This record gives sequence, C-alpha cells and structure tokens, in this order.
Amino acid sequence: MDDAMNSSFKRRILNFVLGRAIPFNAPHHFKVEEIFTDGVRISLPYKRVNKNHLNGIHACALATLSEYASGLTLMRILRSADYRIIMKDLKMTYHYQAKEGVKVEMRVNEKAVSDLILKPLEKTDAVFFPMIAEVYDFSGNHISTGEINWQLKKWDKVKTKA
Repeated sequence: MDDAMNSSFKRRILNFVLGRAIPFNAPHHFKVEEIFTDGVRISLPYKRVNKNHLNGIHACALATLSEYASGLTLMRILRSADYRIIMKDLKMTYHYQAKEGVKVEMRVNEKAVSDLILKPLEKTDAVFFPMIAEVYDFSGNHISTGEINWQLKKWDKVKTKA
C-alpha cells in the first residue's frame, strides 16, 4: 500500500488487485482514492449495481463500503500480517438518501492503535477495536454512519475447528 500512496498508477493497480482478491466487493467498483499514513479515502460510484429500488445507493452497499474502508485502514495502520482481523458486528445509521457517488475517509490515531490493540494483545488473546465510518455524498451530504467493531488476534492465537 505504501507504493500506492504517492502514485495514481500504483493505486489503479491496487484497486485492480483488491477487486480480484475480494470478489464480493468487485461489482461495487470501490475505488481507493487516496492513501494516508493513518488511513484511506474510498469512493463508491452511483451506478445501477449499487442502487436500490428508489434509485438511491443501496443500504447494503453503504454498509459494505464502511466495512471495507475501516478494514483497509486497520491493515494500513497495523502494517503487519501478524494479526487476524475479523468483523464482530456492524451497526448502520442512515441519514440521507444518496443520489450520487459517495465517499468515506477513515483515519486511525497510531497512539490509539498502540494503546487499544498492540499493548493489550501482549496480555490477552483477542481485543475488540470499534471504528466509526462517516459516509458523505460528493455534494457533502452526510449519508450514513457505520459503527464497525473489529476483533483482532495474533494468528498463533486463532483456533479453528477440525
């Protein structure tokens, strides 16, 4: 992701790879618009596949955008494949119907990551990290608020059923 931070060409490659790596998200045409040291900005276009029966952006597309942006932000800020990141729960509040493309900008304070994720994981198997995703349309209307609660574990603490 670091390479894509300062290169639009590398961002196009990243968007292509993410579309292939996460097939569920591919039809939505999410676009990582900008990458920051502490987060990302992602847009969702106003196109038929993302619309509901009222011609607004579908609630589930907005929820998926919120999850996607917060998850990528966590991956960006952790900068490590040592952690399993999985969504525990998601709560959406819808404020306004989107009749154009939307965007979300997610940023996470590195001190919060240290204090609320990394240090606690030294003493416990799993931690929960809540994030807020505020989605706005391109005109600046507040469309939705996503509250995403992530569970983080070191991979060596993950247990799966046999």
